[in-house]
Amino acid sequence: MKAILAGLLAAVVLLSLPGCGKTEPVSVNVSDRGAVSETVPEPAKSETFEDVPSAEETGEMAITLTVGEQAFSATLLNNETAKEFAAMLPMTLDMSELNGNEKYFYMDDSLPTNAEQPGQIHTGDLMLYGDSCLVLFYKTFSSGYSYTRLGHMDAPSGLAEALGVGNVTVAFSLEG
Repeated sequence: MKAILAGLLAAVVLLSLPGCGKTEPVSVNVSDRGAVSETVPEPAKSETFEDVPSAEETGEMAITLTVGEQAFSATLLNNETAKEFAAMLPMTLDMSELNGNEKYFYMDDSLPTNAEQPGQIHTGDLMLYGDSCLVLFYKTFSSGYSYTRLGHMDAPSGLAEALGVGNVTVAFSLEG
């Protein structure tokens, strides 16, 4: 009878553990007299937003794109192309419409490239086509073209509406 009660108590202890998060197994010791003792380790520290590396720690750079009265935050990647682009900021560009999914601008200066075929373009991607064509994508689609990645919008919701149909003026500036 004591063994059955100890077993039931052990089952209750195990079932009362949280179902989510990282935990270590609980060790339950049942003595021959039916006493139960348990060892429960400290729960693992959960990751919070404070644990996520900042842009400064990853080498990425925060920028702002302004379209009319709307400002959008974006993050430039930690690569040579993005660093040289950031060195050109602030700048305001009259970007042209192409294919109902992107705005582009041919810059006077060439930037270093590391082109790749991304396959999937995402809303808010900022890329370089060739060595001088800055492209801001406002729709997600598949593509076989090669681009050098510059960065991406942090929250691209509303970008397509802000950019509208046809050509548009976009201001790029460093945050901070």
